[in-house]
Amino acid sequence: MSKRHDLDHHRYSLGEIREIMNAMKTLAYMETRKLSRFIQAQKAVVANIESAAVDFMSFHGDTLPEVQTEITVYLLIGTERGFCGDINQALASQFERVETHAVYGASASLIVIGRKLHQLFENDKRVAAYISGANIAEEVSAVLEEVAQELSILQRKHGTLTLYSIYHSGEDGIKMNMLLPPFKSLNHQQVRYSDPPLLNIPPAEFFLELTDAYVFAALNEMLYTSLIIENRHRMTHLEGAVQHLDEEVIELMRKSNVLRQEEITEEIEVILLSTDSPNIREKTKKTYR
Repeated sequence: MSKRHDLDHHRYSLGEIREIMNAMKTLAYMETRKLSRFIQAQKAVVANIESAAVDFMSFHGDTLPEVQTEITVYLLIGTERGFCGDINQALASQFERVETHAVYGASASLIVIGRKLHQLFENDKRVAAYISGANIAEEVSAVLEEVAQELSILQRKHGTLTLYSIYHSGEDGIKMNMLLPPFKSLNHQQVRYSDPPLLNIPPAEFFLELTDAYVFAALNEMLYTSLIIENRHRMTHLEGAVQHLDEEVIELMRKSNVLRQEEITEEIEVILLSTDSPNIREKTKKTYR
C-alpha cells in the first residue's frame, strides 16, 4: 500500500506542475496576441522612416558621413526567462559565426540583453554591458532606455560606433541588422521623385534627427519581435512538456490501479485463507446449530 500511496502522491505533484506549466503557456499565448499589435505598428513606423530616408538621400546623399569607426558594437537580444528551448544557444552560436567571418579593423564590444543569454557570455571580456530583458511588452521601453544609456557611454568613450543587432526575427530566423551608420542598405534605391523634399531645417540637422528616430524605432521593433518569438518558443516548449506530463500521469495512474488490484487480490486471499482455518469452520458450525 505504501508504494501505491507514493505513486498517488507523485501523480498529484505532477498534476500541480502540469497546471503551473499550462498557466505559463496561456500567459505566453496572451502575450503573443498583444505583441502582434505592437509589432505591426512598429514595422509601419520603421518602413515610413526608411521611405523618408530614401527620398532624402536621393538628393542629399553627400550628407551621409564617411567615417572610420573605432569600435564595432553587437547588440545581442536574448531571453529574460527560460522554457523556450535552445533559442539563446542558437543566438550565441550565430554571433560566433558572424564574428569569425567579420572583417573589420575596429575592436568588438557586446551589449547582451536577457538574463538567460547573460549566462552564455558570463566570462566574456568583450561584453560591455548586461541588460535585463523584457518579460512583457510594457517593459520594452525600459530596456530600450538602458540600451540608449550604454550606447551613449560607449560613444563618449570610443567616438563613432558601428552598431549591429542580432536577434530572432521569426520566419527569417536569426537576423543581423546594421543600425549605425544608418541607411547603408538604402544608398542605391531608385529615385522616386524628380524634385527634392522640402526641408525646414538644414540637411545635416535633418539627417541627425532622422537617424535618431530610425534607431529608436528599429530597436523597438527588434525588441518586440524578439519578445514575441521568445513567447512562441515558450508556448511550443511548454505544450510538449504538458503533453509529456499528461502521459506520465496516465502511466502512474495505470501503475496505481495495478497495485490496487494486487492489494484487493491479497485481501481476498487472506479472507479465503481465514475461512478455511479449523477454528473458523467450528465457529461457523456452532453459529448455524
